[in-house]
Amino acid sequence: MTSSNNIPLIDLRESAENPKDLIKKKLREACEEWGCFRVRNHGIDSSLMEEMKKVVRCLLDLPLEIKMRNTEQVIAGSGYMPPSSVNPLYEGFGLYDMASSHAVQSFCSQLDSSPHQTKVIEAYGKAIHELLIDVSVKMTESLGLEEGDGYFKEWASQFRINKYSFTPETIGSSGVRIHTDSSFLTILQDDEHVGGLQVMNNKSGSFVDVPPCPGSLFAILGDIAHVWSNGRFGMVKHRVWCKEASVRVSIASFLLGPKEGDIEAPEELVDSDHHPRLFLPFSYEHYRKLRVSQKMHAGEALALVRVISTASD
Repeated sequence: MTSSNNIPLIDLRESAENPKDLIKKKLREACEEWGCFRVRNHGIDSSLMEEMKKVVRCLLDLPLEIKMRNTEQVIAGSGYMPPSSVNPLYEGFGLYDMASSHAVQSFCSQLDSSPHQTKVIEAYGKAIHELLIDVSVKMTESLGLEEGDGYFKEWASQFRINKYSFTPETIGSSGVRIHTDSSFLTILQDDEHVGGLQVMNNKSGSFVDVPPCPGSLFAILGDIAHVWSNGRFGMVKHRVWCKEASVRVSIASFLLGPKEGDIEAPEELVDSDHHPRLFLPFSYEHYRKLRVSQKMHAGEALALVRVISTASD
């Protein structure tokens, strides 16, 4: 089953009509052709998703001096981001290692969150981290790899709370610039009422709308997925486009890469005849800094870590 615009919609619940092998087949096709897909029956309780969105809106309404307390020491630049000249309609919070109770407590204390808000954020962080791992494992299994859970046990995760303040004057403009994600996998709880997310069709090069689909989540493959799969999986360029004068809120959760050590394709995905290794080993933080320093935000920085620069992706 597909959504409008043919962006894949994948049911993660196994059944006689939807066996595990079929789910993996659909995942591989979506990862190779689109670099993104929607998931339903993902296991995240709808009431938790609704409550998290309420908490997020409260945090985004905080005074600026409180929001500015959201600083992140682990990954530079991943705390609060106020509107800027590059993205004047956007602001957002950041939380690194969202599955960690300690990290959540630190984040919430910065923002004077209530005990209830803290409880919701912690529950959501753990649930979405488990989903990130589950979907990533299914993606690796779709490539024929076994024991996929072993690949991601020590990988870091992060979320960003996003707010776009659209006005009548900004209709027809971009809320955030065209980019790919630097992560392995992003799972987005998008705004159930306000659209605007667009992804690039890798075949036509044109942008297509990703309309809201309440209850589902949207998965986006980033640069690291392309590297880790040795070029088999695509990553997708995307943007947020202003279609109406309204506030749009979303929650993006990222599986980044190993907390320690380098990212490289498993040996099973490399062979000298048909699939030579395409990328040099590198740490996630090295690649993130490379993208920022070179102002390459749409996958161009991958050319700087290639082994064979003339190989086609």
